[in-house]
Amino acid sequence: MAVRRGFRKKAKLNKSQMELELFRPKEQDRNFHLGGRSFYFFDFDDNVAYLTTPIVLFHKETEREVFVSSGEFAKENKKIGNEGLYKDFYMNFNDEKGSFRYFRDKDFGLLDKIARKKQTFIQDIEKALSNPDYHWKAPSWDCFYHATYNQRPMSVITARGHNAETLVEGIKLMVRDDHLPMMPNFLSIYPVSNQDTRIELGDRDLKSNVAELKRAAIRESVEKAIQTYGYSPHHRFGMSDDDEKNIELITEEMKFLKRKYPEMSFFVIQTFEHSYVKREVLQQRTKREKHLDSKEQLALF
Repeated sequence: MAVRRGFRKKAKLNKSQMELELFRPKEQDRNFHLGGRSFYFFDFDDNVAYLTTPIVLFHKETEREVFVSSGEFAKENKKIGNEGLYKDFYMNFNDEKGSFRYFRDKDFGLLDKIARKKQTFIQDIEKALSNPDYHWKAPSWDCFYHATYNQRPMSVITARGHNAETLVEGIKLMVRDDHLPMMPNFLSIYPVSNQDTRIELGDRDLKSNVAELKRAAIRESVEKAIQTYGYSPHHRFGMSDDDEKNIELITEEMKFLKRKYPEMSFFVIQTFEHSYVKREVLQQRTKREKHLDSKEQLALF
C-alpha cells in the first residue's frame, strides 16, 4: 500500500513537550547493533486515542437509532440482539447508512469539496485535540509517541474503513498541534474495513471479519518490513490492541509468524483503560507479563 512518508513540520513546542524533547535522547532499536529493527503495529481507537465516533444500533421493531461509543460497543457487542442492554437492537452493515457509517469516508461531491467538508475521522480528531490530553490519550499513546519520536517503522492496523490518506491527514493534526514531534515513519496503513483494503488483503468476497482482516494485515506488514528493511533474525515485532477477539487472532498470527521466522521476536500487547498485558510469543507457548503502567510499554522494543 502506498503511503506518504517523511512529512515533517517545524512546530512551536509547548513547555511540557519542550522539556520532554530537550532531555530525551534518541534511542536506537533494541537490536540495532546486531542489524535488527523494532517494528510497532498499532490499533488506533481506544488504544492510541479515544475518539467520540459513534456506532449506531437499530431497534428491531421501530428502527430507532441508538448511538454507542466504541468502548461500550467492545463490551456489549457479543450480546447485541440476544441479551443485556441492547437485546432488542441489531447492527446494520451497510457502509452508507448502517452501524459503522461514521467509520467510513463520505463520497464528497463538488459542492462538498468547495465547502471544504471534512471526513468524520478528521472532525473527531479535531474535537479530541480541543480537549485536555487526559481525555483522549489512550493506553498506547506513550508507545505511539516513542515510536514516532525515534522513527521506528510503524503500521496502523485499524477496524476503521476510511481511506489510508484520511488516517494520515488525521495524524498530521497531532503534529500540527505539537502532540507529536513529526509524522510517524509509516511502514503500512491498513483500515481493514475499507473495501479496497479488504480486497488487497485477499478478502475478495468481503466475508472476513475484522479480527481475521487484522491478522492478514499483520502478516502483510511483517513481510513488507522484511522486504523494505532486509531480513534479520534480530527483528522485533509488536502489535497492541484493546479488543479481546482481535487479540486472540493476533496471537494466532504471531504464533504462525514465529514458526516461520523462529529467530525473530514477536509480542502481543492487550491494552485496558489503565493497564496492559504483554505476551511474548515463543515457539511452543506465550509468556505472559502484566504491567500496571502503560508507559512501561516503551521498554518492549
